[in-house]
Amino acid sequence: MKRKLSFSLIFSFIVLLFFFALLPSGTLAATDSKQRIYDYANLLTEEEKSQLEKLASEYGSENETDFVILTTNDTEDKDIVPYMQDFYDAQALGYDKPHGNTAILTLDMKSRDVYLAGFYKAEEYLSDSRLNQIRNKIMPDLSNGNYYDAFTTFMETSAYYMGISPWINPELFVFKLWFQILAPIALAAIIVGLMAFNSGGRVTVNERTYLNTAQVNRRKDRYIRTAVTKTRKPSNNKSSGGGGGRTGGGHSHSGSRGSF
Repeated sequence: MKRKLSFSLIFSFIVLLFFFALLPSGTLAATDSKQRIYDYANLLTEEEKSQLEKLASEYGSENETDFVILTTNDTEDKDIVPYMQDFYDAQALGYDKPHGNTAILTLDMKSRDVYLAGFYKAEEYLSDSRLNQIRNKIMPDLSNGNYYDAFTTFMETSAYYMGISPWINPELFVFKLWFQILAPIALAAIIVGLMAFNSGGRVTVNERTYLNTAQVNRRKDRYIRTAVTKTRKPSNNKSSGGGGGRTGGGHSHSGSRGSF
């Protein structure tokens, strides 16, 4: 009887392992109960929040970074930057540990400000300049009220940038799909052209052919002087899109700020 019972337990265990192995990765990700979407301004539907939570979980696992969305109508009389910083400290955000790897988009609907920030690994891969590029991508959607699309683009682009070395501009043409398609075609055309050129007859005419039929006059230019005029460059007082900082808890971050 005991042998039959033991066999049944082992068989049930094997069946459960087989069942979980067949589950798609998205199903397992759906069991992640960690909150990453804090929509206090009520800009999203329940379905949109659910989809963004799933997206944040998937990209978070791939990049070991939490992708967080924070919206509010009340910053408690704080500027958007210290509001985000205090929120990060209070919630102890982070994928790997409390106060760890985090990329966060904060939206202040009262002042119509947006601030993007990266902590730890995200600070390294999402520098101020990269966050400026991401912010420029989402501004049209924010201005048009397409918040779900803007938040989706933020996560997708941030995850894409984090897959590229911090020392390389992720918007270089070499990373574009059109270049990756055309480059092999152009290379093949060059190779074929060189092969066709080399297969032709040998050219026997050179510069010596014309030495006896043409007279070349020498001409000499004499350098006298160069005049240099200096013009003062006008100063540029426009905002560069903000920058990073440090929370009250001592956590450094990159940043990019704008209004929509």
